[in-house]
Amino acid sequence: MADWDDLRVFLAVARSESLSGAGRTLKLDAATVGRRIARLELALGVPLFVKSPQGYALTDAGARLLPRAEQAEQAVSGAAEELGAASGQFSGQLRIGAPDGCANYLLPQVCAALCDAHPGLEIQIVALPRVFNLSKREADMAVAVSPPAAGRLLVQRLTDYRLHLVASRAYLARHPPISRIADLSGHRMIGYIPDMIFDKELDYLGVTGVDAVGLSSNSVPVQLMALRAGAGVGIAHDFALPFAPELERILTKEVSLTRAFWLIRHADDQRSDRHRRLAEALGQGIRREVARLEAAVENLA
Repeated sequence: MADWDDLRVFLAVARSESLSGAGRTLKLDAATVGRRIARLELALGVPLFVKSPQGYALTDAGARLLPRAEQAEQAVSGAAEELGAASGQFSGQLRIGAPDGCANYLLPQVCAALCDAHPGLEIQIVALPRVFNLSKREADMAVAVSPPAAGRLLVQRLTDYRLHLVASRAYLARHPPISRIADLSGHRMIGYIPDMIFDKELDYLGVTGVDAVGLSSNSVPVQLMALRAGAGVGIAHDFALPFAPELERILTKEVSLTRAFWLIRHADDQRSDRHRRLAEALGQGIRREVARLEAAVENLA
């Protein structure tokens, strides 16, 4: 008979498809994870994983156990929620995946406020310039720049945000003036590495008609630091500009983009009052922070 702790290890391996990945999630070494899986397989009398060049794959028995283990996980989580609900406090771990612009310039303030209000809550911010796989529990919930086209997911539109062309004042002072879009052809453009744009909503420079990107990165903060250093002209989030006082918006009437953030959760989480309330608190915080930072930019304009 399996106990919950071994099932928890089983779920981590199933989701990460490796002992080392599960170990990082569980804060255990890979050898310990391997022993726990072997113990569970011995208790059940069947192999649960087969090792392949791609990692640890579920056997047929493992695939049959997976939904039962997830039900046990939800039951444990539900019990914890009931205990926490009595005090009105959130507790436990919450992992949030987000594109690096949101993760760097919005989530630190939002999550700090949540942690202050709920001292028992442990928040992990995973900032990656790619789409998160919630089915493998890479995160409990994720912020995205476009809604997913498929999957058993709960999707909620959070807020719009704006982007504009910017350059540092020092750059503008020592280079030819930019008074119309055509003038951009004489300037170095900063943006995403073209073949590393993971979502069409991030293809910002297309609106400028400029094809060549002189300095590029898959990271929003790297692009912003290049702009701050006077390396060229690029498109930046308005909500990031209060953190970059050297930058000035240009051609605001000709180039003004609006994009949206979406909050994505696993469909099974609709039965979790804790996740629902956390999603609500996170969404409110992001909306509030975008509005605050964008207002600060407008007040300086």
